[in-house]
Amino acid sequence: MKRVSLVVTLALAGLTAQAASAQTLKTVKDRGMLSCGVSQGLPGFSSPDDKGNWTGLDVDICRAIAAAIFNDATKIKFVPLSAKDRFTALQSGEIDVLSRNTTWTLSRDTSLGANFTGVTYYDGQGFLVKKSLKVNSALELNSASVCVQTGTTTEQNLADYFKGNNMKYEVIAFATADETVKAYESGRCDVFTSDVSQLYAERLKLATPADHVVLPEVISKEPLGPMVRHGDDQWFDVVKWTLYAMVGAEELGMTQKNVDEIVKSDKPEVKRAVGTDGNLGEQLGLTKDWMVRIVKAVGNYGESFERNVGSGSKLGIARGLNQLWSKGGIQYAPPIR
Repeated sequence: MKRVSLVVTLALAGLTAQAASAQTLKTVKDRGMLSCGVSQGLPGFSSPDDKGNWTGLDVDICRAIAAAIFNDATKIKFVPLSAKDRFTALQSGEIDVLSRNTTWTLSRDTSLGANFTGVTYYDGQGFLVKKSLKVNSALELNSASVCVQTGTTTEQNLADYFKGNNMKYEVIAFATADETVKAYESGRCDVFTSDVSQLYAERLKLATPADHVVLPEVISKEPLGPMVRHGDDQWFDVVKWTLYAMVGAEELGMTQKNVDEIVKSDKPEVKRAVGTDGNLGEQLGLTKDWMVRIVKAVGNYGESFERNVGSGSKLGIARGLNQLWSKGGIQYAPPIR
């Protein structure tokens, strides 16, 4: 009987702890502001201007969450975090969501007390070199010195690639992205390696970006996406479906410019999405027009992509894998129904 009582007590304690942690949406609403963890400055993904205004693809995810909750995309506190500190900030409750070019891996999904909510950007690791080296392929980097940032998936990918191709290399590691880039530019290493998107972004910071080239090889899979803490399924759903709302809006042809007209549509899938039929938003703990709020504030996924990292940005990165599934990419939203 004592053993049964102990089991019941532990089970009740677990349920109580889970209930206590499953309050993020309420906490955010009561606070009147979303706390969002971002990078310390990565153009195209999350970077502040000289007035402290944040922009980027990762920033837009946070703005979309705030819009869905408050109908106001400005009710956010952005918390700049290094690669080393980002997970601790999420675990401790300092931030409500981590939206900081973070790769989804099995070990991170199971060992950090957090969940990835989707993929905002399908990426892969690459190499940046000076054109003066006259290197055309990563396979020509034998015995190279390579600058990397600690606390990322980059180091293991680098080791796997060079070992797999029987090449030698020297690692020169730094705590922050800025330190890594400065070391590369000053000549402390031959190569800078990171996610390809980050290489394009960091190249913009160099004195003469045209003197540097991203090599063609992509040596890993780097699906980047937001993270939330374990134990709060409602909040997990809110963040997850905010991303899917942006992708789904693009699939439906819903944009910032036409959203007011789209709301009048008689198409069943549109009526469910915009909240004129059913109560899908309320099932998330939001309002019926949650998706309309998101699109009005930040646009659909394609609009955010092009504005921040695509053809409308200084990075000029092609959509590639991040194109919709119906247009040759792999971005795909589950049905909003």
